[in-house]
Amino acid sequence: MKEPLRIEGYIESLLKPETDLERALVSAPQFREGLHWGKPRYGHPEGKVLYHIKEVFANIEKIPTDSTTREQLRLITLVHDTFKYAEDKVRGKNRDWSKHHAVIARKFMEGYSSDKSLLEIIELHDEAYYCWRLKMLYNRVEEGNARLNKFLDRIGDNIQLYYLFFKCDTKTGDKTQSPLYWFETNIPGIKVVNF
Repeated sequence: MKEPLRIEGYIESLLKPETDLERALVSAPQFREGLHWGKPRYGHPEGKVLYHIKEVFANIEKIPTDSTTREQLRLITLVHDTFKYAEDKVRGKNRDWSKHHAVIARKFMEGYSSDKSLLEIIELHDEAYYCWRLKMLYNRVEEGNARLNKFLDRIGDNIQLYYLFFKCDTKTGDKTQSPLYWFETNIPGIKVVNF
């Protein structure tokens, strides 16, 4: 008997892909494998990636935005965590950051899109959290500032799109809201949205 999540059409009925590109992504076998990855854990009590995506999609619907931005946010959402299953699980000093799920996701998405802003945000989607963690949790302020400056240089004019995704992603599950509050009160060039 098939696992319920593997029933034909289940992913499509849950995520409701809207464009040809979204449909192509959710049809790719390695993508589908990533959608099924995950168990309930802190920050992600929903477990599987596809349920997290559904939560982020719901948040996107709560923000006032144009159709192009909405489409970009949906694509970032679909891809951002889908390759966690393929990530290098080694932590600490010996971690191979080229095997981080965000880097793998970007490389995958490069086969479908050349939109540099989209690709950068997919790769950097956790970067605001890492900067906050260095500065605020670990009190490694100088290192955190250096990482933040590097991030802001890379993200450039895409800071608002990044922020919108970061907010929609952070306001899911039982994630701590402190990184989001820090971002909204410390990062110049963003227009704060509330929902």
